[in-house]
Amino acid sequence: MKTTLPLTSSMFTETPRVLLIHSRFKVTLFRYASGIEAVRLENERGAVIVLPYYGQMIWDASFDGRTLTMGNGFKQPLPGKDIIDTYGCFAFHSGLLANGCPAPEDDHPLHGEMSCAKMDSAWLELDEEGITLRGEVEYIKGFGHHYRATPAVTLLADSPRLRIEMAVTNLAGKSMPLQYMCHMNYAWVANGVFSQSIPDDAFVLRTSIPAHVHPTPTWLDYTRQMALAPANFDGLNRPEMCDPEIVFFADNLSQYGEKVSFSVTSPEGYGFSTQFDTRQFSHATRWILHNSDQQVAAFVLPATCRPEGFLAAKQADTLLNLEPGETRLFEVETGMIEP
Repeated sequence: MKTTLPLTSSMFTETPRVLLIHSRFKVTLFRYASGIEAVRLENERGAVIVLPYYGQMIWDASFDGRTLTMGNGFKQPLPGKDIIDTYGCFAFHSGLLANGCPAPEDDHPLHGEMSCAKMDSAWLELDEEGITLRGEVEYIKGFGHHYRATPAVTLLADSPRLRIEMAVTNLAGKSMPLQYMCHMNYAWVANGVFSQSIPDDAFVLRTSIPAHVHPTPTWLDYTRQMALAPANFDGLNRPEMCDPEIVFFADNLSQYGEKVSFSVTSPEGYGFSTQFDTRQFSHATRWILHNSDQQVAAFVLPATCRPEGFLAAKQADTLLNLEPGETRLFEVETGMIEP
């Protein structure tokens, strides 16, 4: 049996308010000093903080006493137009009309319009499987595209894991381009080891250098070596080599099966993993960065294309097209590796 609880902005105050206590879950509403509303979903293993009206970002996640969220300098989410204004979250929805790092010829913001979208509505759903925060936003431009996006985050019962969803429906009378990435900014895992169900050599090093990356001679030498043998990457043992960022791509994932999994494990005995369907996500990105301001080991970012901007996807013929009335659904399961 499913229970639905609608949310309104007036329910959020700077003093946290417990909305629901259940045998398996607790839900708390609050508002950050920056004015942004937040929902804390909690089970016996940990908690996630989701921003219901701000792109439905997952601001933070922690299980079994460990944070899943990248190291960063943001003390709270900050109002902004683009994700770069508040780049301290665990996960955000990248896209939907355009995705990734724009090339000089592109005219879209970094990681697209959905990441900081002002949501129209939000509600909670509770059942035996878990507790879900859902939201909805309608995007429309005169003489432009028109779609409905419905993201969701489910905290699974008695589990240190999440399900992240995105549904996109084209409401216009013409087809629309679609690029989507579930951008999960996982914490740095010192001396961690990557593994995946696809071959190690499926990953190739990104050779393009986006405008926000400022290479050093040492980094250039290191990445030249990685380009020849990406499987030999040892950056989690040498964090100084991961500044600026190092990025790997894996393409055409369906050749490895309908379901794929990726993980990073720590010598301390814990690990993180992600699973998804290659019929929904045909590409994967691995993003690693370690400096005094940011520490991230995003071992997999499931996507419909490489995150190199709209024009690059168009040229590579990896743009999806939604016909009028068509809906696409994307789903990712992620979190701690259970023993």
